[in-house]
Amino acid sequence: MAAPPLRLPAARRRRQLLDVALARFAANGFSGTSMDDVAEAAGVTKPVLYQHFGSKRQLFLELLDDVGAQLVAAIGDATAGADGPRQQVEAGFGAYVRLVAEHPDAFSLLFGSGARRDPEFADAVRRVEDSLADAVAGLIDADLDAPHRQALGTAIVGMAEGVVRRRLSDGDGALADPDRLARQLAELAWGGLRSVRRL
Repeated sequence: MAAPPLRLPAARRRRQLLDVALARFAANGFSGTSMDDVAEAAGVTKPVLYQHFGSKRQLFLELLDDVGAQLVAAIGDATAGADGPRQQVEAGFGAYVRLVAEHPDAFSLLFGSGARRDPEFADAVRRVEDSLADAVAGLIDADLDAPHRQALGTAIVGMAEGVVRRRLSDGDGALADPDRLARQLAELAWGGLRSVRRL
């Protein structure tokens, strides 16, 4: 007879379920993952899973928000300790690329799991991208109006996402040196930002 699931405090159980669900959804996508799969992988019954998440859709949406919040927080923490604008650029790219290298499932969930094919999921991903762009725009130290800053923030986020997506598609080891890739991206971004002027 199987042992009963270990009783965890609600917040820890919820975190465990989110982490397990992340791995499942990243590997099999939304349609290829069932609540039974998540419950089994987490070592809980399906009713326990439903106590925390009312549906598979709700679980997936919360995962998208959770991963996005972690990414924004990692970049914010890294740039907050930087000594100047150039160091902020380097720290921000470093945090982004290292997070992807250490947690590829998180990146896959946001940008590679087919989430954009569903309008509600696509909106959630867009909110993450907008939050990242807002965070980057707030760091741009130049005499620019808000829409110009926002455009640059969006461009920088898009550049990082595109490069990392390409590297991951190249196969194993593509992000073996995340710090080097972060420096390369930062060099390009910094070179562009230094020449930005109000138009």
